[in-house]
Amino acid sequence: MAKNLLEQLREMTVVVADTGDIQAIETFKPQDATTNPSLITAAAQMPQYQSIVDDTLKGARETLGKSASEADVVTLAFDRLAVSFGLKILDIIPGRVSTEVDARLSYDTEATIAKGRELIAQYESAGVSKERVLIKIASTWEGIQAASVLEKEGIHCNLTLLFGLHQAIACAENGITLISPCVGRILDWYKKDSGRDSYPSHEDPGVISVTTVYNYYKKFGYSTEVMGASFRNIGEITELAGVDLLTIAPALLDELQSTEGDLPRKLDPQTAANASIDRISMDKATFDKMHDENRMANEKLAEGIEGFSKALVSLEELLAERLENIEKVLETA
Repeated sequence: MAKNLLEQLREMTVVVADTGDIQAIETFKPQDATTNPSLITAAAQMPQYQSIVDDTLKGARETLGKSASEADVVTLAFDRLAVSFGLKILDIIPGRVSTEVDARLSYDTEATIAKGRELIAQYESAGVSKERVLIKIASTWEGIQAASVLEKEGIHCNLTLLFGLHQAIACAENGITLISPCVGRILDWYKKDSGRDSYPSHEDPGVISVTTVYNYYKKFGYSTEVMGASFRNIGEITELAGVDLLTIAPALLDELQSTEGDLPRKLDPQTAANASIDRISMDKATFDKMHDENRMANEKLAEGIEGFSKALVSLEELLAERLENIEKVLETA
């Protein structure tokens, strides 16, 4: 019987579910799972997950006491909610879950370190080993330095909102466990900038960017894993067959699963090892220069941080409204 594209992809690449929807994770049974503030906010509004939200809010109120302000309860619940979803996800998958640091801390190294430690402490207090958690941090210079400190403490990190080779090299040289270059977001920028409606998959700027990073890493023997993320179509995914990991939204997982055909390997460590690539030594001055010169990476990193920050504000508003409803019910009980 012919194998579908998802089955073939799994033979050469670790498949990760890019969702906070626990039912979708149960359906596709990925090795790992990753979330972001937008996904957690969306999941928190689904009726089937109201119990997770409510239990998190009640737990925060119990921890802080009746005299605590609504704002303080929401802040604590907000810190705990991503972990609550992460714990549910870890009950289903055999591998790791990525949990994101507050995007509003993306340019604050010390605050990012503190938040990463807090998230791991929450998982460990729930009986989950830190080996099963990746702390997700934006790929600013400050974020990469924070991740470097956390990695030295045995806290593994996933650097997201990664758009340029300079970000990837800085991550690798700082011993980061995993990076998540954003394929679809790169494509979005080039389509808007060029006025083109589409690109063939093999010419997709996001695909080319991830291929470049993968080949660089394999050429110079870096241990940092490459996980392609943020896809717009399955063509982008099939062009990256063979990359270390791919985090894929449920709709595209479903399309891969329902599509048959031959899936050739496109990325291979041996091919990369034999490629002619110049090594770049990375420091802050080089990072800043390359970032300033890369208009796409510059704009998309700022846009991504702003978008995740807005999602966090929306989540805080959602939690405040939900807390008010819960406490009204308790008052009338």
